[in-house]
Amino acid sequence: QVHLVESGGGLVQAGGSLRLSCVVSGRTFSNYAMGWFRQAPGKEREFVASISQSGYVKQHADYVKGRFTISRDNAKNTAFLQMNNLKPEDTAVYYCAADENPVVVTTRGSSWGQGTQVTVSS
Repeated sequence: QVHLVESGGGLVQAGGSLRLSCVVSGRTFSNYAMGWFRQAPGKEREFVASISQSGYVKQHADYVKGRFTISRDNAKNTAFLQMNNLKPEDTAVYYCAADENPVVVTTRGSSWGQGTQVTVSS
């Protein structure tokens, strides 16, 4: 069973930066594509970014392009989400997801972390 643990969330002012981490254990990390999603209060969970097993193929949602960057370090079993120029509308709980299928990970994933809160003040 894949186990995912997110960290790095917090309170930041608009225009600031945060770097989220997702440590994966229980299975071979490099077998899994990784995704980041977020859910704001009263809203549905939405896709943020995904990265293939090799790290060469990345996707970012339009509303974070140019500000957020997904990456991974297979030697450290960790996926990252670098978030720059944060806006109040980025406030949400951020979740990482893992799936062996890089297409599926952009929609639902088969394993999920518990989430980390990101709050952006104006």
